[in-house]
Amino acid sequence: MRAPSPHLGFRFITTGWQASVLQTLEERHLVAWSPTARVRTDFAAGITQFLSAQPGLALCVLQGRAITSLDALCHQFERQIPGAPLDRRIGGTRGLTALLREHSPLPGRPAPRQRVILWNDADILLRADEELFGRVVDVISGTAAEMEYASDDHLLVQRGVYVGGPTLKEYASDARGQFQRWHATGDDEAFWSVVSGLERPPMQRTPIEQITGRR
Repeated sequence: MRAPSPHLGFRFITTGWQASVLQTLEERHLVAWSPTARVRTDFAAGITQFLSAQPGLALCVLQGRAITSLDALCHQFERQIPGAPLDRRIGGTRGLTALLREHSPLPGRPAPRQRVILWNDADILLRADEELFGRVVDVISGTAAEMEYASDDHLLVQRGVYVGGPTLKEYASDARGQFQRWHATGDDEAFWSVVSGLERPPMQRTPIEQITGRR
């Protein structure tokens, strides 16, 4: 078992708020919201362009407006992360959890050091199915913690970036939601807490205007 160092040595271009986001993603996932659609769109476009240019970083962009079910979510994931076709389920040997544990490189390419899952309009699924949304957030954070803290394989640092509006902000403020705690069933201890030793997911929750300095 190994724990990551606080500074993982990723190279990035120093260009203001985008570089600050990448620094945040060395250690934490990010929830970013704004009540203004234009602000959200500009943030998503800016961070997508910036992250796409980073060496050793695999960017998986989820277009949330098309995600209202597990089937739609899996469809987008399996088109971007190398692996077998997904069963439409969270667990299992061919479910979403198994895919996110996968970090084999594409043929002819070096293995990435970091994977960022950028989920635009994440609050669409949150409004459609809050329980499913929470389970997916839990799996993204949980597989990330497992790879960093409980795996002896090639270290892949995985982070989620969730972009949305007021509904996302409300969920992020809820201590019962999966941005602030691991998912657990009944009185059982949360699986990802046992695996990683982390009490809760490492998550930063910040208004987009505060990140970009835009008002």
